[in-house]
Amino acid sequence: MIKTQCSRKKQSPHRSKRLPRGPHGGIELLLVHSVENLGRQGDVVEVRPGYAHNYLLPQGLATVASEHHKRMVEKHREKLAEMEKARLADLRKLAGEIGRQSITIEANANEEGHLYGSVGAAEIVAALRRCNISLAPEQVKLTGPLKELGLYTVSIHVAPEVDTELKVWVVPSVTDDTSGTAT
Repeated sequence: MIKTQCSRKKQSPHRSKRLPRGPHGGIELLLVHSVENLGRQGDVVEVRPGYAHNYLLPQGLATVASEHHKRMVEKHREKLAEMEKARLADLRKLAGEIGRQSITIEANANEEGHLYGSVGAAEIVAALRRCNISLAPEQVKLTGPLKELGLYTVSIHVAPEVDTELKVWVVPSVTDDTSGTAT
């Protein structure tokens, strides 16, 4: 009995299926994650075969741009849009609440009204925190430190699309005349 063997060339697993070609001859993929200089999550992009096979597909950054995947991304985008709309509504509500606030910050000052130190974003955030409003110091946009007593209008950057203004009163700290210490 004679045994014969067929020599069959093995294909690598990621090259066994033909990937869809785009209009310019590249491979059409759907981005699962945002890739710098290529596109955002959910975009359909056309890339060279080597970039697709050696980087995007093995790293899990992209998948085949099938009709099913495109429909799933559209549904996901709709949900994300609804969530973004709700988040913006909450941020606008917070901005309205901040705009109605007026905070008072006590600081040591001389007779002319010049502060010995200055009032910065950290002090404004701490005063807002006492009003149960939490912000990061980076969200307080000051043109410079507040160095004199008075009323200031400070710009608050709640989100890229949402800005508001806050009234900040800088008043002299109350001192006890008998001991000369601040209370």
